[in-house]
Amino acid sequence: MRRLLRVLLIVLVLLAAGAAAAALWVDRYVRAPMPLQERLAFEVPAGASLNQVAHDLAGRGAMEHPRPWVWYARFKGQARNIQAGEYEIQPGATPLSVLERMVRGEVILRAVTLVEGTTYRRLLDTLAAQPRLRQTLQALTDEALMTQLGADGVAPEGQFFPDTYHFAAGTADIEILRRAHDEMQRRLEAAWTDRAAGLPLETPYEALILASIVEKETGLASERAKIAGVFIRRLRMGMRLQSDPTVIYGLGMDYDGDIRTRDLRGDTPFNTYTRGGLPPTPIALPGEGALRAVTRPDDTGALYFVATGEPDGSHSFSKTLEEHNAAVRRYLQRTRGGRR
Repeated sequence: MRRLLRVLLIVLVLLAAGAAAAALWVDRYVRAPMPLQERLAFEVPAGASLNQVAHDLAGRGAMEHPRPWVWYARFKGQARNIQAGEYEIQPGATPLSVLERMVRGEVILRAVTLVEGTTYRRLLDTLAAQPRLRQTLQALTDEALMTQLGADGVAPEGQFFPDTYHFAAGTADIEILRRAHDEMQRRLEAAWTDRAAGLPLETPYEALILASIVEKETGLASERAKIAGVFIRRLRMGMRLQSDPTVIYGLGMDYDGDIRTRDLRGDTPFNTYTRGGLPPTPIALPGEGALRAVTRPDDTGALYFVATGEPDGSHSFSKTLEEHNAAVRRYLQRTRGGRR
């Protein structure tokens, strides 16, 4: 009996030693660098098990021993905590660091940039060109989209703040618009709260409309407040804005790159040569600078502005029609001379 007990004790000791050695080996293995020479991207499908992920990585040469990795994760209670998504492994990464990244859901983030001055239609094209976004907008009308964003009855033009937005693969395109819409509301409210006294603008939406016009009129940050000042002064005096970008927007698909006299005279809801006040909606996405410009305009007394023809895209500002006509002549001489 004693002999049997001694044998059993020896067996138990050997098993314990073997288990300890195996555990030590597994611990060392999951902390050792993986056999990767370059970055590897891989995807964890929704509902996939860690065992499936392990064999996928092994099949791509990223993991020599998939089973010990899975055993380790199960022992630590993390095998069921991995999150679906797109991940990347850099050279030098360990099986443990990859597991921890999947548990935390540190997926690859991609970026999409909404450009200042872009129209809503171009914005939709930008989102549709993102292969990693889940496309849902084609099934929605503009009205249905705005209702989902909590802005029932509001036109979508100008409602999304131009910025760079990061997203994980599989994110719905409407979620980018939701974030951009929320950001625009926040920026617009901040600018409106800080507005100068006595502006001829009754609502934040009117400020948004005017900001979109200023955004399209100039690409120079130093000019935005001056151009806003011209338009604000004209609104106070009851003068028409006479802004070419509004005419272009009203032409829609009929605009071929040139504005003709008939375009300026052809009446549309957006033609600020034929109609007084602001157009019915914004004409593009205004950025932070344009929002601040219309709520804090630089009133120099100017009523007119025209391009200088310089490469920087700057404008000449005038207080009288005579000064403006002279500036127009200088612009024509410069551009005609350039063509010659």
